[in-house]
Amino acid sequence: MTDTTRPETPPEDRVSFLHRLAYGSGAFANNLLAGSIGAMMVVLNIGLGMDPVLVGLLGGLPRLFDAVTDPIIGYISDNFRSRWGRRRPFIFIGAIAAAISFGMLWQLPAGQTETFYFWYFLIGSFVFFLAYTLFATPWVALGYELTPDYDERNRLMGTQNFIAQLAYFIPPWLVLLAQNDTLFDNMVDGTSAIAWVIAGLVAIFGMVPAIFLRERMKDVAAKEQADALGRESGLGARVVDFLKGFGEALSFLPFLRLCVATFLVFNGFIMIAAFQFYVIVYYIFAGDIEAGAGLAGALGTVGVLSTFAVVALVTWMATRFGKRRTFAIATGIAALGYALKWFCYNPDMPWLLFIPTPLMAFGLGGLFTLMPSMMADIVDMDEVKTHRRREGLFASIYWWVVKLGQGAATAMGGFLLVTTGFDVALGGGQSDDTLFWLRVFDVVIPVIFYLGAIWLIATLDVSREKAAAVRAQLEARRGSAAPVSA
Repeated sequence: MTDTTRPETPPEDRVSFLHRLAYGSGAFANNLLAGSIGAMMVVLNIGLGMDPVLVGLLGGLPRLFDAVTDPIIGYISDNFRSRWGRRRPFIFIGAIAAAISFGMLWQLPAGQTETFYFWYFLIGSFVFFLAYTLFATPWVALGYELTPDYDERNRLMGTQNFIAQLAYFIPPWLVLLAQNDTLFDNMVDGTSAIAWVIAGLVAIFGMVPAIFLRERMKDVAAKEQADALGRESGLGARVVDFLKGFGEALSFLPFLRLCVATFLVFNGFIMIAAFQFYVIVYYIFAGDIEAGAGLAGALGTVGVLSTFAVVALVTWMATRFGKRRTFAIATGIAALGYALKWFCYNPDMPWLLFIPTPLMAFGLGGLFTLMPSMMADIVDMDEVKTHRRREGLFASIYWWVVKLGQGAATAMGGFLLVTTGFDVALGGGQSDDTLFWLRVFDVVIPVIFYLGAIWLIATLDVSREKAAAVRAQLEARRGSAAPVSA
């Protein structure tokens, strides 16, 4: 059997369109939270006058806490037992808790000191990110177990990623809405009110997966956990089991390849994300920020719209050509798009940048459609090796690696900007060397990173043939402990 030999998905392995929408509803809530908190943090500086250094700390410290709690919640979710399953109670309660804590985070009382606002927001952020993890980690893990079918996983993850992109239309408008003098007295009051609207949307959309989906692997996981722990069920045994599982996951080569490939594609984008704006403003428009911002905004809109088409196309390609080939094609197209930017950065024809923009959308659009589908296959491979269902642990460690990498990439991006010699005080008078290196970094870094990711996945066996063999082995081992339909 090859990647292009496509057996029909059995009825019991299919996830209905409505159930795919239900899972995608959680993706909308997840991305809405992630996008909104980043967009709204400018109120701390602009609305309250807080020192930008403190604002930076408020953006970074809670994410370090988040990176620590992710694997813990993932492990607890894997081993939790209730009449409603392993994931659904966390998703339901976590969505409500994340919504309430997000709304409360922005209820900033007037007339307080900078120190008060710092500690209020910092402590509130710790509470929020813990609630966010309670929702997000079990929700991600739930997706890995909804179907064991190779192609159905592509369709499921394609649907959720398509819906997830809708959330990104909202955050860019939040600050503009918050400072509307007709609706609110000031930006702080506007943010306070908007936060509750966001919270309401998160609660509604976030609870949908818990209400309408069922867990396919909960009985299998319960049996495997009992076999693994035996009579040892105390706190000490759990801690040892957690640390053992953490180590096994990080030493599982297929999983590491996925993590590194994701790091290369995602952080190849993050590291130079701001560079295009600098090149547009200072190279193409010679320091005219208004003109540059207009073009950058238009390119951003085209990029988002292109991502919708990319997700649909990548989902179709993955079912036809397999995940490895589709990843290579999509990531290769994105690398080509970045390479074309070198020729499209033309002060005489700024519109040329609209040519590579849809191509670059294949990078993240393909990544977050294919990676969750491949992760589900990796979890099955791990079960063959360890006799454990650990979707939550793998999901949390995967995002733990991504978050730590994102922090490092953001810091490296700032360092690279400094090395170009860029000086904001010079305005449109930046040196030729500065403008040259801005373009070099913006083009070369993602191309190299993307090609490295293609190599990593090309050498990873996540073929349809491999998935079929793994599934047959697992079902033979489980015997009568057949999973129920989602």
